[in-house]
Formats: sequence, structure tokens, C-alpha cells
Amino acid sequence: MGLKKSFVLAAILGLIAVAGWEMYWRGQGLEPNIDDTDNLSALQRAKLQNPKEDNVVFIGSSRILFDIQLDLWKEQTGTEAVMLAFQGASPLPVLRDIVDNTEFNGTIIVGVTPPLFFSTTFEKAPPISRAQERLDHFYDQTYAQRINHYLSIPLQKNLAFITVADESWDSDVDLGTLLWNQVQDERAGPKPAPFNQFEDVSLDRNVQMTAKATNDTAYANTIKLAWQDLLSGDMPPPDKKSTTEFFLEYAKKFEEKGGNLILVRCPSDGWFKEIEAMGFPRAEYWDSLVIRSKLPAYHYDDYEQFRDLNLPEWSHLSKEDADFFTTEIIKIFKKDGVLTNSKTE
Repeated sequence: MGLKKSFVLAAILGLIAVAGWEMYWRGQGLEPNIDDTDNLSALQRAKLQNPKEDNVVFIGSSRILFDIQLDLWKEQTGTEAVMLAFQGASPLPVLRDIVDNTEFNGTIIVGVTPPLFFSTTFEKAPPISRAQERLDHFYDQTYAQRINHYLSIPLQKNLAFITVADESWDSDVDLGTLLWNQVQDERAGPKPAPFNQFEDVSLDRNVQMTAKATNDTAYANTIKLAWQDLLSGDMPPPDKKSTTEFFLEYAKKFEEKGGNLILVRCPSDGWFKEIEAMGFPRAEYWDSLVIRSKLPAYHYDDYEQFRDLNLPEWSHLSKEDADFFTTEIIKIFKKDGVLTNSKTE
């Protein structure tokens, strides 16, 4: 009987502790959020094992991940998006995987972020390895990992302090991050600028800018500082030749399967726009890719309505302007007839 009482008491105290911890973080403005993990990506990649006629696949990096809103996409095109764009990654490994390992021959929309797209084809370089690791997880995922992910979803949806993300944000509230943020030992050198979380994620990998990053200028400025800190060192030169040849090879193979590709250059602003203009001049990179590929291509700067959008941290659209961008780009696609399986006019 004593053991039973001890168990009940421990359970009650545990629940009180969890509730108190949750209430504390809710009081700090934290909300539950789905984490964009390898497991979440695997669910999207699995859709291409038996592709549907109404599938449209998005590949690229975080800009097209943030800037295309999937609920509006489905509502306005009648097609189901498969989101396989990954943060900080090149689209090249994903394109190769789709061409070599699936029967999909519908539409792929390629987000072109020049510093990532034209970076490299070296397998161990972060732009390539980050995408490849997501793909590898789909093939290597164990049953235990799948079950663990499914069991974690209700917790992620309802508890603000639950963090299972593959990315490490300085604003995470897991124990490891909290302890790391308490380290003040100057002997280790200055700490890098904190990279705070700024994404809300849905189970279909629809990603949007958080309200905090959009409305709190000071918070958005921490992300700007993090970008500058991350990209301020010496960077390897872009490998335009090999990346372009890689893309053209697999684009041709995909078209030979009956597939349709569309290139999209999403907006950038401020410091990001400046360094991209200097390091990746449009004529030399984007225009060259468009001319050589002969694919339908859409650059935000060619459209007046896309020139003054709100990018709180220079690289991704606010939720409101992502909605606008999605709606407007769909109108443009429909006008040009490039969405071959669109079901609504």
C-alpha cells in the first residue's frame, strides 16, 4: 500500500511540475509548435512513392518554404503540394532523388536562392549534406523512429516546452539549450549572436513567419545579427559551372519522363539583397540559368507587386505577405499556363 501511495504522490507531483513549467513558458509568450524534423520531411517524401496526378513538388531552401503557403496553394490551384524544400540546403540532391528514385512526372517548382543553389555539388558541403541527410532519413528511418514521431505529435501540438527539432535555436527551452545559454565563461571567447526561432510549422510542412518575428522589431533584429554573424567569415566561392551542369542534367532527365519544371526567385531585402547582388549578379547567375535551361522562370523583381514586401529579417516574408505572394504567383502561373495540372481557373 505504501508503494502505491508513493507512486500516486510521485505522479501528482510530476503533473504539477509539468503544468507549472508549461504555465511558466506560456507566460513568457511561448506557444506549442510542430518541429520541422527529418521525420516530418520523411512523411512528405513518402508521398512520392505513390504520386498522385494532382501533386506539385516544391524544392529549394527556406525562402520557398516560408513564402509559399500550402493552404492557399491547394485552395487556389486544386493541387496538393509536397514540400521538400529544406532550410540552408540546395535543391540539387532532392531533384536527383526524385528523378532517379520515383515515378513522379508532374510539376516541380524550384526555389532558387543563389548563394545556396550555385554553391557547390560537393557531397560533404552543408548545402548538399543538409538536403541529403533529410533524404537519407527517409530511406533509413526505423519503425521505432516512426512510432516515436507519431507519439510526439500530440505533445508538440499541446505543450509549449516540448522541443524535438533537428535545428538548434537559441530560443529553444530544452534543458541543453537553457544550460548553454547560462554559460558566461569569457575564456571560451565571445558567444555568437543568438539565432532565435522564427517559424511556425504545420504537419504538412507549411511554414510561416511567427507573429513575434513579424511584429517585434527587436526580436527580428536578433535574427539579422545572427545572419551577419553566420555569413561574415570567409565563404568558399560559388561553383556556378558544376551546379548549373548538375541541374541541367537532371532537369533534362525529368523532362524526358514527362515532367514540368518552374524556376522561382523569391524576394530578399536589405543586407541579404545587397550581398546577393554583389556576389551573385543576376545576369551572370539567374539569367544565365534561365537561358540555358529554357524553363519557365519567375524573378520577384520583374513584378511591381513583389518589390515592397515585408521581410522582417531580410530573407523570408511575413505571414501576411507570404499569403499575398502565394496568391499573386498562382495568378501569374495560371495566366502563363505553366501549372499543367491546376484544376481551378
